[in-house]
Amino acid sequence: MRGLTGKYLLKRFGMFVLTIWLGMTIIFIIPRLAVGDPTSALLGRLMSKGGNVENSAELIARWKDRFGLDQPLHIQYVRYLYNTITFNQGYSLSAFPATVDDLIQRTLPWTIGLLVVATLISFVLGNAIGALMAWRGTPRPVKSLLPFSLVFTSIPAFMLGILLIWVFSLTLNLLPYAGGFDRKVSPGWNPEFILNVARHAILPALAVVLVRMGSWALGMRGMMITADGEDYMVMAQAKGLSSGRRFWKYGVRNAILPQVTALGVAIGSIAGGFIIVEQIFSYPGIGSQLFRAIQDNDYTLLQGIVFYIIVGVAIAVLILDLTYPLIDPRISLKKN
Repeated sequence: MRGLTGKYLLKRFGMFVLTIWLGMTIIFIIPRLAVGDPTSALLGRLMSKGGNVENSAELIARWKDRFGLDQPLHIQYVRYLYNTITFNQGYSLSAFPATVDDLIQRTLPWTIGLLVVATLISFVLGNAIGALMAWRGTPRPVKSLLPFSLVFTSIPAFMLGILLIWVFSLTLNLLPYAGGFDRKVSPGWNPEFILNVARHAILPALAVVLVRMGSWALGMRGMMITADGEDYMVMAQAKGLSSGRRFWKYGVRNAILPQVTALGVAIGSIAGGFIIVEQIFSYPGIGSQLFRAIQDNDYTLLQGIVFYIIVGVAIAVLILDLTYPLIDPRISLKKN
């Protein structure tokens, strides 16, 4: 990779570690600033189901002792850092005896399978639409029709999800609206299960694609307008290059770099980006798990999920930072 030096790698890796440490510290502090604590929340849930709970004070004390919540904050913080670094997140406070790692491993593949694919589809479609909207060579009928594909941009994804459920599930009865698959289908790598999962993912994925596509299109349109006036575009036209080659090799290639940066961050933070969408569709993803952890004041589960989100964003930014010269040869890491 052109211009990549040991000093640059060390600097970027140091920023990577610092970002993760600051994120871990923040997610340790914020839940403890909220009103209430996980033991009181657990006791409240038990009382709501079975009436009065005898010896509640003793139960709370034992629960705090079991999870180390009675220790001073600095002791909890050091233990939390060690457990997180060693990828031993411990037990979930609200789903004991399930561990945080088990809960995340169960739900993370669902979120990756749904939201990563939906984000990539919206990225490709949105950038293509935005580039065509800005390109002077786009036929006028096509250019006049493209803005209609962005009408859902200003609608929140969860509200669009409710609309899609009403149209395609409740009215037309074409697609399922809840869960990740039908209970009558046996999970496994078989065509029946895969197709069933795909049918359940269509509506939540469509809600994400229709909403996110507009933001990608508007961003790409602005970048293409800027690129279209650059000297290299004038030179390409003067050399007699075809409109298609100028569009893709000179226009899109130079305009898409900021979009690729945003894509990396979006994919890295995707687990927490559409929590309400997963809730609306009762989708068994990590967003729904995060929502329940917030409701239950489950410190350990909340910290575990957000930790993986932070690591995902940091890794995405690091990879993009190191691969910029491959995307745009004008950039040299040696100059940094």
